[in-house]
Amino acid sequence: MARQPAKTLWYDRPRYVFLEFCVEYSRDVKVVIEDQRLVFSCKNADGVEFYNEINLYARVNSKDSQEKRSDRSITCFMRKWKEKVAWPRITKENIKPAWLFVDFDNWRDWEGDEEVERAMVEQYAELLEKVTDKGPPPAMDDLDVTPRPSAAAVPASPASLGGRRPRQPRVRAAAMVFQCQRDSWARQFATRVVSCREAELRPEGGGEPVRGFQVVLEDTILFPEGGGQPDDRGLIGAVPVLRVTRRGSEAVHFVRAALEPGAAVLLSLDWERRFDHMQQHSGQHLITAIADQMFGFKTTSWELGRQRSVIELDTPSVTAEQIEALERSVNEKIRERVPVRVRELAADDPEIETVRSRGLPDDHAGPVRVVDIEGIDSNMCCGTHVSNLSDLQVIKLLGTEKGKKNKTNLVFLAGNRVLKSIEQSHSTEKALTSLLKNGPGEHVEAVKRLQSSVKLLQKNNLNLLRDIAVLIARDFKSKPVQSQLFVLHRKEGDSEFMNIIANEIGTEETLLFLTVGDEHEAGLFLLAGPVEAVENLGPRVAELLEGKGAGKRGRFQGKATKMSRRGEVQALLQEFISPRCPEV
Repeated sequence: MARQPAKTLWYDRPRYVFLEFCVEYSRDVKVVIEDQRLVFSCKNADGVEFYNEINLYARVNSKDSQEKRSDRSITCFMRKWKEKVAWPRITKENIKPAWLFVDFDNWRDWEGDEEVERAMVEQYAELLEKVTDKGPPPAMDDLDVTPRPSAAAVPASPASLGGRRPRQPRVRAAAMVFQCQRDSWARQFATRVVSCREAELRPEGGGEPVRGFQVVLEDTILFPEGGGQPDDRGLIGAVPVLRVTRRGSEAVHFVRAALEPGAAVLLSLDWERRFDHMQQHSGQHLITAIADQMFGFKTTSWELGRQRSVIELDTPSVTAEQIEALERSVNEKIRERVPVRVRELAADDPEIETVRSRGLPDDHAGPVRVVDIEGIDSNMCCGTHVSNLSDLQVIKLLGTEKGKKNKTNLVFLAGNRVLKSIEQSHSTEKALTSLLKNGPGEHVEAVKRLQSSVKLLQKNNLNLLRDIAVLIARDFKSKPVQSQLFVLHRKEGDSEFMNIIANEIGTEETLLFLTVGDEHEAGLFLLAGPVEAVENLGPRVAELLEGKGAGKRGRFQGKATKMSRRGEVQALLQEFISPRCPEV
């Protein structure tokens, strides 16, 4: 039987290109990803052979590109060599093969996707690194919400989306596969090293990759990022753990020092970071549940940020009265000391239908982890949580911000973050009291008065500068013999100051070189005079001052980074007009 091309779905994103070859129950799969070419071949259950060879539209980083096989398809993701550049087509040739289907989102506005990809692809790469191993299916993330762009987001494979990749990755449920999920309060744990291999870690803030090792342990109390919750930090023995990610049913710990497989080790948890995440995550569950019960506001995503957390609500607006009522209600539940329990349900348990979720993925296997807030909420979730709402201490809703697609972002703090915010506000209040010499209740009015005074002073200063500019120009014009070159530098001044002088002196016969700013730092310059002379000299002046500028009609002005080279400019102008003219 002749081979044929496989139906292929193409997804173009800011940093990656995804190709999904739709062959069910594939075997003998071969994928070759080169910088400019991709070759795919396989057979299906009936023995039909598929073959696709694609000369790619642009270069990709073949070393940072991988594939994943599922029963439904084989998905390749290739990192673009030039990121944030849209591909108008997948093929080098200007054609669209009959077997290629294009995602309708390929050329939409990518705003927001950049953060999603930066956060999600690293974990996706981890999931794909060992796809040839016939191990248990990967543990899944939360089904409660779709994660906002964050370092904790995990992407849904295009294969699981029925041929359409949504703008946000799908979130999935997980069984309790790690000790950190069975006991969120454990701070130390004895285990053994299973494997250790060399690897690189891309810093979250960008920069050069960090060389180190990926370590897999028999079990772990360090939570790998997932479900909207960032990963934990801690120590393996005395070795700091810089990142924890999920790879299938394994947690991968990135460290700088190699560890011996089989060695017994003691894990120590950064408890302050973990407990903060527990408070924010459980707080999100509570707010989400109460907002739905009180107002019917559905949560579509959330982000556990470093300073504050955000819940995206599927509503165009939330009133101040609704925020106040919601805050009052969630804090009442905290004071009622409502228990929070984690349990597992069989995947076919009818009770799952009553649990808040987005539905189980097709490839889910094993029990489902459910977090219950007694009498309030049941939710599929893989994260670490408090055992009682009283552990949250307090929740403060800071207000709302406009979200995307007619949605609203609700900003909140929970637990210790509220206390830290109060402490910071109190320190600021004390400092303002000392500076303003009045009480906290009078701070706002005092600042308003200061702002008014500053505006008045700025206005007076501007008027004085204008008067000085006029006087300087008149003094020059009053001289019996006027030089062909006028040079002036002042520390105080602006573009208007220089232009007033130029207007008053006139530039038909005189060449003016004016500068303002610190002698040894950056500043502003103006070259004014006869049109032909300025057109010739302006770019050369900007080059000498290591600045940039533009001009027209006899004036060239801009910013200079090397004001100390004004003498060189003056020498250039003196040579141009010859004979020399003294500086004024």
